[in-house]
Amino acid sequence: MDSNPFVDDEDSTLLRYLKASPEIFAAIAASSASELSSQRKLREAFDEALVRAALSVHDARQRAVKLLPNANKLWLTRVGLEQSTSWQVATHKAERFLACDHVFDLCSGIGVDAAAIAEKTTVTAIDSAPAMCLRTQWNAEIWHRADRLQTQCADVTNIDWTGKIVHVDPDRRSGRDRPTKRLEFYQPNLEWMQQLSRTTTGGGIKVSPASNFLQKFPGCEIELISLHGECREATVWFGSLAGEHTFRATVLPSGETISAEPLSAWTNVVPAVAEFIFDPDPAIVRSGLLDVMAEQQGLCRLDAEEEYLTGSAVLASGFVTAFQVEAVLPGHVKDLKRYLLASPSSQYEIKCRRIPTDADQVRRQLPTGDGPPRVIIFARIAGRSNAIVARRV
Repeated sequence: MDSNPFVDDEDSTLLRYLKASPEIFAAIAASSASELSSQRKLREAFDEALVRAALSVHDARQRAVKLLPNANKLWLTRVGLEQSTSWQVATHKAERFLACDHVFDLCSGIGVDAAAIAEKTTVTAIDSAPAMCLRTQWNAEIWHRADRLQTQCADVTNIDWTGKIVHVDPDRRSGRDRPTKRLEFYQPNLEWMQQLSRTTTGGGIKVSPASNFLQKFPGCEIELISLHGECREATVWFGSLAGEHTFRATVLPSGETISAEPLSAWTNVVPAVAEFIFDPDPAIVRSGLLDVMAEQQGLCRLDAEEEYLTGSAVLASGFVTAFQVEAVLPGHVKDLKRYLLASPSSQYEIKCRRIPTDADQVRRQLPTGDGPPRVIIFARIAGRSNAIVARRV
């Protein structure tokens, strides 16, 4: 239920009307692709605005099938879904709030973070849009969190959060077609986020892992979180929820995590590749903890400017993807073609980090045959470009 009732606007009025008209979703489910494309039958049976709204929700639900539980019942928007936190990332972050009496989820959107935190403690989800507050409330009911979550429609920048525990998901689009990487253009803006980190008891702010967060939040911990090998989020933890060190990298779904100061370790550079080469998870790279992780795992760099690592034993770790080295060749495609002619593979995976490479163009030049798949890694070794032929472990 809503502890602070709000006045409906046009969007929320339409949304309530849509929720009260489940028959339109039944009609959409029974329609063919061509019928959905033309929308003629739907517009004959339902109001045009209702059809547009229902199709928008239906499309967002289809996109969310592999992303959120009970996706076919949720109240979503395309932009809200694109800006929402992955369910696995949200449940990971929620663990930080376990000991908190109450959490305010600011700029709650469709309510993924609010619902995840509500599994651990009570939550007030706040958004400036009445329709988003409705979506958060209804989605909480679908996720069985409604008894621990209430909504409030308000401008979070007009409220004093001193002494509170908060989670914030600022708008990264701010009227733009694409998300911005500059925190200065977020809404609420960087200055407000910085003040929040100093005045609240504790909390977390969700920012893009590609954003310019470095040196923007002194005294805070920044956690880079990846899911299935993709760095999905940077969370700025502050106050009572911040860890001991400046940076943390976490890989999901394994949950492996490492926390340290980036300059607390320095990895040796070796002039040759060992039996295995390792591609580090992007959360490790973006957090600046590559050398810390490599030192802990007994790995070495191939080059001072190269992220690929090497070692004599395979690692069972979510921090790296392992490849067994078959051959190390000069970095010219002609040398690679000559080597592969003796036993061409059925397919090639092309990888690179610091050496600009047109993967499709390289792949087209390589001989194909019946051999097992190979991975071609273009990397610098002791300052020189090389092509490493390898196989996934």
